[in-house]
Amino acid sequence: MKWMLSIAALSVSMLVSGCSSDYVMATKDGKMIMTDGKPNIDKETGLVKYVDESGHEIQINGDEISSIVER
Repeated sequence: MKWMLSIAALSVSMLVSGCSSDYVMATKDGKMIMTDGKPNIDKETGLVKYVDESGHEIQINGDEISSIVER
């Protein structure tokens, strides 16, 4: 019974993790930023909000970004 519960929990976690796409943002100074999920662009402030691979929510000025590509 415990192994069935473990398999069910593993299956659910795999399904949930497969729902979000990761993105790569390239900055104008040549850095590559890996994100967990799609970055949000605030049109009013020009800031790009994203979650990094460690789970931290970060904002960067949109003028510093040269491209955003889905991984």
